[in-house]
Amino acid sequence: MESANLTVSVGGNVPDFSMETYEPTKGDFGQVSLADIKTSGKWTILVFYPADFTFVCPTELADLADQQDKLAALGAHVIAVSTDTKFAHMVWRNTEGLMKNVKYTLAADPTGTVSRLFGVYDHGSGLALRGTFIINPEGKLVTSEVNFYNVGRNASELVRKMEANVHLLANPNEACPANWKPGAKTLTPGKDLVGNVAGAMAS
Repeated sequence: MESANLTVSVGGNVPDFSMETYEPTKGDFGQVSLADIKTSGKWTILVFYPADFTFVCPTELADLADQQDKLAALGAHVIAVSTDTKFAHMVWRNTEGLMKNVKYTLAADPTGTVSRLFGVYDHGSGLALRGTFIINPEGKLVTSEVNFYNVGRNASELVRKMEANVHLLANPNEACPANWKPGAKTLTPGKDLVGNVAGAMAS
């Protein structure tokens, strides 16, 4: 397997991209672009997966559907992406039982252009690895995670990462420790914190 090199890295600005989509809430096709999402002031969550009509993929997208309302409440536009066509997306969404609650955008990347941009395109198979990326409303990539084909993701952890990123955008001088959730203690990096994280967490 040979995957593309990541064109954009965490902390960097993501160049604009657009894809054709199937929109389950409308029952129709559409188009999505990063520029439009940024204009709306929303976060972008890209969830790449290998292919429609496969095995682990519907379990992941069903799990993501369970969290879609929480992610939307956090200001995120969720986009699931594979190298299938928008037509395949429509049929899969409307025939696979696990997909029945999916309301978020299903985007088509048949040429692998966007998959290459994020370094998840597998040249050997023409598929995308299981990549999850969070882009803030300013267009900066703040989270990147890539799994191999055989390991599914947990959408509740994606919610936690989104909650932390939303908090940190509003509070840029803070940092969120492991297992942080809204309302929990954050850290304020500085000389007094060096070698004293345990004390700061306990206070």
